[in-house]
Amino acid sequence: MPVLREEVLRRTSLGILQHAGVPLEHARLQTDLLLEAELRGVSSHGLLRLRRVIERIGNGVADPVTVGSHHWRRDSFLAVDGKMGLGPVVAEAALARISERARQTGIAVATVNNSNHIGMLGFYAERIAKGGQTALAFSTSEAVVHPWGGRKALLGTNPVAIGMPTEGDPFVMDTATSIVSMGEVHDHVNRGAPLPAGWALDAHGEATTNAQAARSGALAPFGGAKGYALGLAFGLLVSSLAGAALGRDVRGTLDSNAICNKGDLFIVIDGPNAMLADYLEQLRDAEPAAGFEKVLIPGERGRSQRADQLRNGVSLTDSVWADLQHMADDAGIMKG
Repeated sequence: MPVLREEVLRRTSLGILQHAGVPLEHARLQTDLLLEAELRGVSSHGLLRLRRVIERIGNGVADPVTVGSHHWRRDSFLAVDGKMGLGPVVAEAALARISERARQTGIAVATVNNSNHIGMLGFYAERIAKGGQTALAFSTSEAVVHPWGGRKALLGTNPVAIGMPTEGDPFVMDTATSIVSMGEVHDHVNRGAPLPAGWALDAHGEATTNAQAARSGALAPFGGAKGYALGLAFGLLVSSLAGAALGRDVRGTLDSNAICNKGDLFIVIDGPNAMLADYLEQLRDAEPAAGFEKVLIPGERGRSQRADQLRNGVSLTDSVWADLQHMADDAGIMKG
């Protein structure tokens, strides 16, 4: 696995995106999103996604320029038509509007449809939390998760992220309601690694550890029936409020040709915040169970890995680095 400096990867991604017609400001945001995922060890949402972004622009199902159109349905309820824009560009424009509105009204909501994949939800939740507000983020995806007790994919991974300001680093929780994301399965395919038992079913509804077979099968909901219930609830919530597709009708986050019809939901809450640092420190100081070095707060492992990779270089799979080089060659840009 090659180890590359962060600035090399950033420059390469920016060049590839700009060559595809993405304005510099938008290219920076898309690159920030992909690199943050890579730095924090969420490679399923990292640079392996860049190829699909470029292909979707080339196929006319992603507009690299638009930020979407905004319509205030209520004083604190913003409806966004993404106009097929890049996911992080549309999302950030929506969040900027409701963050400003929440400072006046205390809370504001944005629903987004007709936008592209927005990637790691914690990216947005942390940015809002660093600004002193609380954020909740939800999104839907293609049906790649089987219901509890079922054998076929009928639900999306339907992730959720929550970001809250504290006296130190913000608290950020980001999780799919499946046991893993389908991007994680793709990452295992790229690395030639088997899946852990219990993660997935194949196309016939049988348990499998073969990552390639899982791509055409179904992921398990996390936590059994409870994870299934949460994933279903989040999917219904986002779809009903955003007017987006649901279940097997969702397209556009795992392919390069279909118009993306999933939905996103953001909630920003303003106002005084409780003192959280002491309680979080109690958790860190708790006696660890057998087999654990220490108790961690959600997001801390990724934050530590980010710092390490910024110091020592970012590890990529051979296939992702080779693909970046091919795209850079096509764009006629320097990679070093």
